[in-house]
Amino acid sequence: MPMNTYVLNGITVSPFLDNRRQIKSGCYPVKIRVTYRRERKYYSTGKSLSVSDWERLEKTRNTELLCVKKDLQVSFEKVQEVVQTLESEGKFSLNALNIRLGKCVNDTLNSAFQAKIDSLVEAGAIGNSMTYSCAFRHLEKYAGTKIPFGSITVDWLKKYEKAMLAEGKSYTTISMYIRSMRALFNEAKNVGIIKDIQYPFGKGKYEIPTGKGRKMALNLQQIKQVITYSDGAEATEHYRDLWFFSYLCNGININDMLKLKYVNIDNDEIHFYRSKTIHTSKEKKEIEALLTPEMKKIIERWGNPDQNPDNYVFPFLTGNETPIEQKKRILDITCRINKHMKKIGKSLGISGISTYTARHSFASVLKRSGANIAYISESLGHSDLRTTENYLASFEKEERIKNAAFLTNFEK
Repeated sequence: MPMNTYVLNGITVSPFLDNRRQIKSGCYPVKIRVTYRRERKYYSTGKSLSVSDWERLEKTRNTELLCVKKDLQVSFEKVQEVVQTLESEGKFSLNALNIRLGKCVNDTLNSAFQAKIDSLVEAGAIGNSMTYSCAFRHLEKYAGTKIPFGSITVDWLKKYEKAMLAEGKSYTTISMYIRSMRALFNEAKNVGIIKDIQYPFGKGKYEIPTGKGRKMALNLQQIKQVITYSDGAEATEHYRDLWFFSYLCNGININDMLKLKYVNIDNDEIHFYRSKTIHTSKEKKEIEALLTPEMKKIIERWGNPDQNPDNYVFPFLTGNETPIEQKKRILDITCRINKHMKKIGKSLGISGISTYTARHSFASVLKRSGANIAYISESLGHSDLRTTENYLASFEKEERIKNAAFLTNFEK
């Protein structure tokens, strides 16, 4: 190797011949690998070598290889220097390293977006990466491929919001896109790419709008109508039952439901972690859901008959997919469930039934039945009671409206 491994407070920097993917010349790219808390990031050096040249690089006298060795040393020292600086400032993280290392060429928001997306894909957070990708594509369409951080002001953000509204974007979508931008600004501010005075978000500056969602929770009578509905088609019953399983399993989202394996079932309980928060929460919170008789029947009818612990409960995934292929498959099944639930809702006169409705219905039915909010919060996998309180606020308002109507219901 051309240089020794560098270690600082749990951060490891080392040269690496990436022999996972051979390039056309028959060589492999040389990268600088940074390891921190069991996560790894790879930074290109722009150089590539054969395995034999890599092995003799340390003691080579070959003029050409000596030039390569010198360039690699420069790349290594650049990464090492940034690691030392961030650590001394108490600001080290792999995302901060991405930004500080020049992935944000000329301090552009575009480069920050791409670095974030690459980071999420490497971490297997494909859903999150898709959210950032959608926001990034729209941003570049609106503002171009070279957007300096400094050009994003309060007025710019207000104009961008108006432009999205004019396109017919919902406030939910606008909020999602601009929250992605804010996350990158937070990282840029943390590592010193922008100063506090340049930060355009927050009270008295630009405040991200919040969309008011439609009422998505069903009551028990409506749920009974849904789960007993049949038009004689097997597909309708299949996707209806998957929706019902999601509702019964603490409102589990479809991504997590399709990733359930038989190893997650123990003693008539299902144990799982929410994919949505496992990459962002410091404390990994396991969710426990009772395996009810109704859920057992659904597994018996539609589940994988081979109950090997490593097999998925519902046989939509094989485990051989790439993260992107897996995400596409899950999105496809989610769309199929939504399509059939919309059809069922239309037949029953219940609008807006979707996979998301299952989760909201789980929470609201428990709330209306008098369940403790702490129990609901734990069952949903929320880390903060305030999140659950906000989540249930719309249901409580709906109840107040209904109850207020009783005060003037003089016909009874």
